[in-house]
Amino acid sequence: MIDLSVYANRRICVAVSGGRDSMALLNFIYTHMREHGIVLSALNCDHKIRGKESKADSDFVKKYCAERNIPLTFFEWNSNEAKTEERARIWRRQCYEAVLNGGAEFVATAHHMNDNAETVLFNLARGSSVSGLSGICDSGKIIHPLVSCTRAQIDEYVLSNGVPYVDDETNFTENYTRNKIRLNVLPELEKAVSGAVKNIYSLSRLASEDEEYFKEQIEKRKILNFNKFGVTIRACESVIFKRAALQAIKRFRKKDYTQEHLKRLFELSSAEKGKKFEFLGLTAYAEGGKIVLTEENICLPVSIPFETYRAEEIGGVKLVITEQKPDSGKYLKADAFAIGKNAVVRFRRKGDRFKKFKGGEKSLGDYFTDEKIPLYLRDRIPLIADGSCVLAVCGVEISDAVKTDENTQKTIYIISENLSEVT
Repeated sequence: MIDLSVYANRRICVAVSGGRDSMALLNFIYTHMREHGIVLSALNCDHKIRGKESKADSDFVKKYCAERNIPLTFFEWNSNEAKTEERARIWRRQCYEAVLNGGAEFVATAHHMNDNAETVLFNLARGSSVSGLSGICDSGKIIHPLVSCTRAQIDEYVLSNGVPYVDDETNFTENYTRNKIRLNVLPELEKAVSGAVKNIYSLSRLASEDEEYFKEQIEKRKILNFNKFGVTIRACESVIFKRAALQAIKRFRKKDYTQEHLKRLFELSSAEKGKKFEFLGLTAYAEGGKIVLTEENICLPVSIPFETYRAEEIGGVKLVITEQKPDSGKYLKADAFAIGKNAVVRFRRKGDRFKKFKGGEKSLGDYFTDEKIPLYLRDRIPLIADGSCVLAVCGVEISDAVKTDENTQKTIYIISENLSEVT
């Protein structure tokens, strides 16, 4: 059913729900692991979405593994957050990461050829990019050994080898889009075009080869650059740019992207600086020859009294205010007594003004523009402010109002990464 020689002498952990497909995969690898030197283990995730039924499925998996001395890692979802299909998927990924960090080399899931066809059809129907034709592919240490096997082949293996399994009743309802495709669309498509599932699989492998080529081009040409606040995508040909944008979107764990989103992002890459596009909880900014994609940029409602602030992280930015002069590195220095008792450490607000060091006063927005500080970073730079008067743009410049001179009695040092230099 599967060629396991490609996994010879590797440590494989099978994700097992107790259903027919995952039990077939676990049974097959268990049966043939010795001839290939495979070290086998399993993991089971109880989402608690189906209550007692979920527990019964997990108990079934525990018993099966115990009888065969298959090491099993069990995960139980104890979060109080709403249990949606998307959150369950994210949680499962976290479980996979846990076993990979614990010594497994691969996590194997039981997705098969019919699942692949469902994925391709679903992506086509919702208007995803061409890369959606790739269907289900191995991704790093997450592998899918059954993806070249049809539903019928797995059923035959289970029947011929007496593989026990449990049924998840939710797989037979039409409450989910994928179930509708599985139960209604694929059977009718196979009736209309014999071999449709296999043909879709062949197409998906060709598409996957194309996507690998484009991925190599993106890496070779350094189209993408990731920093702590976002992703920079350099302008390039549409066919490559859109795939780079897709990689960036997935980095933020967004799924409901469409070809229209990618088109808008490509158009933004040649737009004048300052233009932006908001979608899926993300914001893309035109930055002249590139775009920057970030989570929605909202002014952070943080306000910490300056007198009590010393050293911590604020809004993801490390900021230290100290009386001890640093031995090395970049820092700003200011007259401590020139900073009023009402001063706070915060982020920018409407109406903020800034008097440059040995320069004139202007709005903080105009100052940022003069300094060519990217739009997506402006809400993330810590400030020291007294009312609407900005006394320090941390990591960038202090106000003329707090500069040190021969009369300064107490100097403070402001140590912060310079976000204006983030690329």
